[in-house]
Parts: sequence; C-alpha cells; structure tokens
Amino acid sequence: MVLHQTDLNDLKKAKMLLENPGIAAKITNLLGTPIEKGFELLPDNWKMKIGEITQTALSKAVHTAVFTLKDSPGEKASNIWHKFAVAATGGIGGFFGLPALAMELPISTTIMLRSIADIARSENEVITMIEPKIACIEVFALGGPSKRDDASESGYFAVRAALAQSVTKAAQHITQKGLAEEGAPALVRLIIQIAERFSIQVSEKAAAQAIPAIGAAGGAIINTLFIDHFQDMARGHFIVRRLERKYGKKTVESTYQTI
Repeated sequence: MVLHQTDLNDLKKAKMLLENPGIAAKITNLLGTPIEKGFELLPDNWKMKIGEITQTALSKAVHTAVFTLKDSPGEKASNIWHKFAVAATGGIGGFFGLPALAMELPISTTIMLRSIADIARSENEVITMIEPKIACIEVFALGGPSKRDDASESGYFAVRAALAQSVTKAAQHITQKGLAEEGAPALVRLIIQIAERFSIQVSEKAAAQAIPAIGAAGGAIINTLFIDHFQDMARGHFIVRRLERKYGKKTVESTYQTI
C-alpha cells in the first residue's frame, strides 16, 4: 500500500522531528557552552541519584496526569500553556540549584506528560483507552540522537521494539486489574525501562543547570527547551501511530525507513 501524498508529507515531518538532535545539543547551542563542563560539576553519585529521581518522577506523573485525562480527539494541543508551566518550575529549580531537582522533576514531568497526552488527542488518539495512555509514557524513551545513547537502540522503531513486550504486558494488566496493587508490577517494569532512557535526558538537563551563573532564568530556559523537545517527540510519535491505524504498521515503518 502506498501512502497518500498528504500522509507521506506528515510521515516526513514525523521523521524530521523524531530524528532531530537530542536535548544536550540543543542546550549546548543555546548556552554556547559544551554540556560536558556541567557533567564535571555533578556529584560523584549523580548517576544513581538521577536514576532514582527520574523513576519516581515518571511513576508520579503516570498516576496524576495521563490516567485522569478526558477525551476530546482532534482538539488542538495547548503547547504554549504547558511550556509556560514547565518554564516556571524550571525557574524555581534553577534558583535553588541541583538539590531542587528531586522536587522540580516530578512536577515538570507531570506537566510534560499532560502536554504529550494533549498532542496525542490532537492526532485523534482516544486518550481514555489504555493503549494510547501507555503510548504517551513511551514518548519519554524517545530522546532523539545523543552521544550517550547506545546507537544500536536509539532509532525510533528500535526503541518501540525494545519496549513492545513491556508495553503489551502493562496494558494487559491495567485493562484487567486497573492500577490496583496486584496489577502494578507490569507498569512498574515498563516505567523502569523507560526511566533508563529518560534519565539520559534528565542528566543532561541537570548538567546544564550545574554550570555556574545559569540561575533561575537559565533553569526556565532549559526547561522550556526540555518540554519543547518532548513535544516534538510526541508529535512525531503520534503522527506515526495515526498513520499506522490507517495503513498498517509494516507499511508505515518500511516507508519511514526509505525517507
């Protein structure tokens, strides 16, 4: 099956968004300072700590954002309001520095997840259904190309394939048991898997905020870049899913690879 020209153009747009440079490159371009300088300023145990903070932030966001949203498929996404909200939390986090990350990230992640779900609805996802909700969480694993990513696992469809089994099990458990305790482990396993990838972007954000003199204004700017990046990932992801519903997954993936 061949994609209609309009749909092909949409798929080209999705690929452009999904394969844009990662958050580290965007922050470096904005600040004019290599982000590696920030990594040198982070504490010795920052990797473990950021991993824990990221997992907690995702878990809290899932329970307070996506699973409480209402349906209105096709409604235009309100990207700008979510950016203002995340910029505000980034400003507070930037003012108090790296120690504030544990408080700031869960709030920022929740706002970003609502923004991702808003974009999903604009691409005609029925957000009250379990599968689209899980697809919203997947977006945090789609960080874009990064020097700190494993190149063999950083392609869009490669990431989705790596998460596929966990996504299916989490969706089945939630469908059958909701978010009750007995149904939670499958979702927890998915969150852990996604957090491993999301933490790469979080650590790059933390490194940028660790650079002296960035301050509150810098924290707001970095958070705006952060949400803008994941809004792009979400738009690309849900364009692909919309086209998959129309043409089938194999057709869309093969066409994507030839663009």
